[in-house]
Amino acid sequence: MHQSLGFMGPKHPHHVCLWKKYLYGLKQSPRSWYTRFADYVSTIGFTHSRSDNSLFIYRHGSSLAYILLCVDDIILTAPSDALRQSIMTMLSSEFAMKDLEPLSYFLGIAVSRHSDGLFLSQRKYATEIIERAGMSSCKSTSTPVDTKPKLSVAAGTPYEDPTLYRSLAGALQYLTFTRPDITYVVQQVCLFMHDPRIEHMNALKHIIRYIQGTLDYGLHLYPSSTSTLVSYTNADWGGCPDTIWSTSGYCMFLGNNLVS
Repeated sequence: MHQSLGFMGPKHPHHVCLWKKYLYGLKQSPRSWYTRFADYVSTIGFTHSRSDNSLFIYRHGSSLAYILLCVDDIILTAPSDALRQSIMTMLSSEFAMKDLEPLSYFLGIAVSRHSDGLFLSQRKYATEIIERAGMSSCKSTSTPVDTKPKLSVAAGTPYEDPTLYRSLAGALQYLTFTRPDITYVVQQVCLFMHDPRIEHMNALKHIIRYIQGTLDYGLHLYPSSTSTLVSYTNADWGGCPDTIWSTSGYCMFLGNNLVS
């Protein structure tokens, strides 16, 4: 920490205040931590990913290593134990770190290994959403959305607890990381977070009933011998009942893996 520019004490330019609040309670702390970490890993050969500033890439000959940073949680993957241990040693010399061994749980996502690859699941997180909605004993449904016409902004009467609606809709957004099957329907209920109606809440509950019966669903990651990129897209022309705008969507597969 250092004194702010323009407010440095002429007699004690290197003195700082003794805070009675943890560093994590300060709004600027995540940025300061990220800057420090990014500056250090750049000195040992890592570079930023062009698509994600939280992803750092290390190239050593034909070997590649990756670091994914989320606040103070770090995922490190490398093609060999020797390279991984070398990077861990360099990081440990600068930061207080603990090696938790092979990845098993990260930001609410459980990671399990099998002979063909990895399986990512948010079963525990999905169960918490169901409990938050008070629907632990609800009956499941086979589809995440009703086949009735699309919801309208002004449909029905306002829902009595919009805060709960927004909380559940936001929680479902994070669940889509490993559940691409509910991405579209979650996007639809999120359109009405500013003024949720009873019909909108019923649609949200329909999603939760679907999740109740599909808690074991997740995302499989398999190694693939092909680098072919296959894309699927579709559009519902003029499908929005309020604006008559079209709704479009797409998904892409690289080999056997869903990439977007």
